[in-house]
Amino acid sequence: MKAAKHSAWLVVLAGGVAALQVGKLPPALPALQAELGLTLVQSGFLLSIVQLAGLSLAVFMGLLADGMGLKRSMVRGLCLLALASGLGGFATSVTALLVLRAIEGLGFLLVALPAPALIRRLVPPAKLPGMLGVWGAYMPTGTALALLLGPLFIPAWGWGAWWWLFSGVSMAMALWLLRAVPSDPPHAVATAGQGSWSRLRRTLSVPGPWLVALTFGMYSGQWLAVVGFLPSIYAAAGVSGALLGVLTALAAAVNILGNMASGRLLQRGWAPRSTLWLGFGAMALGSTVAFAPFTESLPWLRFAGVLLFSGVGGLVPGTLFSLAVRLAPGEQQVATTVGWVQQLSALGQFAGPPVVAAVAARAGGWQLTPLVTVGCCVVGAGLAWMAGRELARRSGLQNNPAS
Repeated sequence: MKAAKHSAWLVVLAGGVAALQVGKLPPALPALQAELGLTLVQSGFLLSIVQLAGLSLAVFMGLLADGMGLKRSMVRGLCLLALASGLGGFATSVTALLVLRAIEGLGFLLVALPAPALIRRLVPPAKLPGMLGVWGAYMPTGTALALLLGPLFIPAWGWGAWWWLFSGVSMAMALWLLRAVPSDPPHAVATAGQGSWSRLRRTLSVPGPWLVALTFGMYSGQWLAVVGFLPSIYAAAGVSGALLGVLTALAAAVNILGNMASGRLLQRGWAPRSTLWLGFGAMALGSTVAFAPFTESLPWLRFAGVLLFSGVGGLVPGTLFSLAVRLAPGEQQVATTVGWVQQLSALGQFAGPPVVAAVAARAGGWQLTPLVTVGCCVVGAGLAWMAGRELARRSGLQNNPAS
């Protein structure tokens, strides 16, 4: 039992390593802009293209993960991340970086999607909720670590060595996972594709998965855009070195607190709709304080707005993971529902940074960013209301305000 629990922690660690690959880019953007002539809009696409695989394949990976073999999928994903990151360190053009970043996105998907199901296989049912709560923080944890270390590492060693570092970390993690995690059951490959299309049709024929997935897209696009561009924003304002790393890492790390708080609030009887409204409301207010012209002379107030945006905004993904399970058409469609949520989350992350960058480029600064973020929050709050009604309908509690 202890060995299985240890293996589950390794699965979480592997997710964190994959998240490092996503988070390694933002602190490198100033160096890439200087060395490769990267424009602001190109920077936005470089931030978002890692989501291309999730944008196109996530729901199908949700269908086929069990058949592929969960452990095998994660090991292959880590190896693909190692390969793409290793080659990326040699890139001399924006095009090459974009292609390799898209390949990294595929590797990330191969790691992240099977992980919850593999954790479920490795831990006893009584320990599963807590372990999945830990898993939910893998993305902001990996991103925060990369944002913290990048401004210290890149000026000394260069962005190419930064890419090679994560190539080595990913390969080491793949070997560790291969050796330490129990093998996939022999029947896994035999069941690949069995009933896949009927599960997909059933999942997409009901409103619940759509509402959860669209709401996640409204959250993820604006969060990646704001946090992803922070190193560039602060570097342009004259912040550098350790302070730049601490500020940007803290902005990502506080999101962990929101994720974990969502589970506590839901356990205490909060309605999912209420936690979603609180999260989106905080994101709207926080982004306005962080970027509006009236706070231009108050940098610490602006940073407090960023912390509010990311920290309380973390209530949104934590709540949506819970809703994805509750609004799936049935037990056999949970993985497919999660895959669909991941796919539309990736769509948000793919579209958000270029849109924010284009608005900033046209405005000559970041002061119009709240037009995008507040718009996303308003749509997200509306979707949350609809999701609450669907949950009430599913639960047979239409008249219960706590539904």
